[in-house]
Amino acid sequence: MNRVTVFIKKKLLFILAVCVLAIGALLVRVVYIQIFKAEALQEMAYEQQTRDRLISPKRGDILDRNGVSIGTTQSVYAVSVIHNQVENEEETAKYLSNILDLDYEDVLKKVSQKVALVRIQTKVNDEIAQAIWNENIQGVVVDEDIKRIYPYSNMASHVVGFVGKDNQGIIGLEAKYDEYLKGKSGKILTLTDSKGVEISDYKERIEPINGGNLVTSLDVVIQQYAEQTIEKAVIAKKAKSGGIIVLNPQNGEIYAMANYPNFDLNKPFEINNYELEQVWDAISAEEQNKYLNGMWRNVSINDTYEPGSTFKIVTSAAGLEEGAVTLNSTFVCTGSHTVGGRTIKCWRSPRTHGVQSFQEGVQNSCNPVFMVIAQNIGAQVFREYLSKFGFDVKTGVDLPGEVVGIMHKAENMGPVELATTSFGQSIQITPLQLLRAASAVVNGGYLITPHLAKEVIDENGNTVKTFEYDEKKQIISKETSDIMKGILESVVAEGTGNKAYISGYRIGGKTATSEKLPRKNNKYIASFMTFAPADNSQVMALVIIDEPQGVYYGGTVAGPVMKELLANTLPYLGIEPVYSEEEVRELPMIQVPDFIGRELNEARRLGLKEGFLVEVSEEVGEIVGQFPPAGEIVNKGSKILLYGK
Repeated sequence: MNRVTVFIKKKLLFILAVCVLAIGALLVRVVYIQIFKAEALQEMAYEQQTRDRLISPKRGDILDRNGVSIGTTQSVYAVSVIHNQVENEEETAKYLSNILDLDYEDVLKKVSQKVALVRIQTKVNDEIAQAIWNENIQGVVVDEDIKRIYPYSNMASHVVGFVGKDNQGIIGLEAKYDEYLKGKSGKILTLTDSKGVEISDYKERIEPINGGNLVTSLDVVIQQYAEQTIEKAVIAKKAKSGGIIVLNPQNGEIYAMANYPNFDLNKPFEINNYELEQVWDAISAEEQNKYLNGMWRNVSINDTYEPGSTFKIVTSAAGLEEGAVTLNSTFVCTGSHTVGGRTIKCWRSPRTHGVQSFQEGVQNSCNPVFMVIAQNIGAQVFREYLSKFGFDVKTGVDLPGEVVGIMHKAENMGPVELATTSFGQSIQITPLQLLRAASAVVNGGYLITPHLAKEVIDENGNTVKTFEYDEKKQIISKETSDIMKGILESVVAEGTGNKAYISGYRIGGKTATSEKLPRKNNKYIASFMTFAPADNSQVMALVIIDEPQGVYYGGTVAGPVMKELLANTLPYLGIEPVYSEEEVRELPMIQVPDFIGRELNEARRLGLKEGFLVEVSEEVGEIVGQFPPAGEIVNKGSKILLYGK
């Protein structure tokens, strides 16, 4: 018998060791799979053996401050095809293309795709979805879907924004607060074999989580006033565009932000230019996108402009704060002022304003007055005030795409640059930046954060999230603010802003007429900033009309627009007129109309139209009583008490 050699023993031992290591490795792998990977592999197996169809969550509503829905969601349906279950591709495609009004070849291409599930059409209405469901075509499934609806169509289009096909916010509040509005998708799970064919009627449904409702500071009524007013003004003056912003200068809540032209939120890809519409298909995709982006652009925060004379309130406040001017200061207007070897004219040139006090200089909007004040302040300090008033930073408004003002650095601000900046030239700011600064001038000196979002609530009205904004920072003294309120009230009562005067209301403001770059092209921006009541302002508004034709002066063009806006807004907010003895004597006597039998909104409109202050009892609906009675002769502006049933 041959003895086993040492070599063979070593070889057998090596093989045994390898086998032991291999078995050990397999055991370790089994333990790893069973203990550490079991859950993940089970999930993978479950995914392989099931097909999931997404259920769109209900996107949260966007509400105004009174709970009125501005953006809401409608339940619709989505039609899809499971390729492996389709019995006849051509017949299926023919039926779906007919009932959904789609191109047959496009539908057939989708039906023929060898994928688990393909969407044929989304946003299908209930009637068509039910008809498809009743046909019970093999491989065709109908699932729940949602469609975003904007009840007011064009209203606040640049602010509210819209969603894409995937219900994700594109611009405006829809984009800014998408994480709160969108919710979380649900699923319908079905069991399938290795080929993707359903093997039972068993379905597991995972419910979607609906989005929260966003409560904003917008007020639908004030927004509609603003929209209607600016549209009429732009059309009447054949202007390029126009805008109105209304906010509360005490806390920064924005009541309205209207731009004209606007666009239909329910059809955001339909252009709003008739001439361009005729050649739309002939222009390039790049040009189309450029125009659409321009149409969606919110000029109140996305564009800058030279503010002109409305900026003089900043120069005035800075001058008072630094002691560079007082109420006792006097100035002489010769029609121009020379700085750094350059003669800069007053808007009234070649006429002059002559000798005038500081208050008269503001009333007259005299450019030389503000050039002298800025000189007295000095370039370095004046530039610091521009920063204090927030012109070199964003306002912090909760809308996407906000830009920052453009201005000279202190080291580059020579005598000429200082002079022109003092009256609102050679500085570019956004309309909202101007209103933020103006708010500080009249609210006691505090820089506020303009904003729209107040809170997010669930379907039951419970608060999910309350939005907080930067604490107000004091940038000028209350004394300076009080002086400025009095001066700016006199601008409306006696100065260039007199066309916004409304009997019974204390209104402050400042007009502006800005010549656009390049100069001498005869293109102007007319604007008017106001606040009321002047002694305790609750409303601040800015009207801007870009390139009005014919007369272009701010007071003349924007003044009547502002008056109409305030005449509607102030009574609506419950700010009652308080007439002086002189105003009472001047008020005309008019007959009280008959409000009985009218609906509440109709009665309110009639009251505003006739010049009455309407107060309604807690009950609403049809008006059943009034005081004073119809036919009685009273002063215009009197209060009418209405009773609903």
